Amino acid sequence: MSKPRERILNTTMILFHQQGYNNTGINQIIEESAVSKASFYQHFKSKDDLCIEFLDKRYAYWISELKNFISGAQTVEERFLKSFDFLIFMNEKENFRGCSFLNILSEIPSEKVEIHKVIRSHKKALRDAFNKDLKDDMLSDHIYLLFESCIVTSQLYRSNELIKKTKSIVQGLLLSSC
Repeated sequence: MSKPRERILNTTMILFHQQGYNNTGINQIIEESAVSKASFYQHFKSKDDLCIEFLDKRYAYWISELKNFISGAQTVEERFLKSFDFLIFMNEKENFRGCSFLNILSEIPSEKVEIHKVIRSHKKALRDAFNKDLKDDMLSDHIYLLFESCIVTSQLYRSNELIKKTKSIVQGLLLSSC
């Protein structure tokens, strides 16, 4: 059997992603992780600390999956287009659950400053990666905003239709910028 900290994190990865932050209680995490309350608090001072660890681990997982998915792309344009295919892939894999970061952001008050800071940091890293690849901040921000909106709208409509349309829009933007 894995160590208590690993069991807590593995359980949290599932529950926060599937149920959200507010709908997942510490008692449920403790029970499903098969750890004692004392063991939980030995590893995490609070649910917020656990949330931050969740967000960091989820980001590492998501970025790794994205990089693997687009690794065969030969050009920057192909990499960007494949990133929209990745959204379709993740929607099908995760049943249109959407973005864990945006889901949690919508659940927590602004007073949870540390969680907000982590969410902003991870979103900024993705935005910066777009800009690094394109070296045109207006174009990269335009595509970044389309990318983020695809995540939200596909979750809302439980459909990949708008991702496919947006991919065509992005292809036109990339072609016109060359």
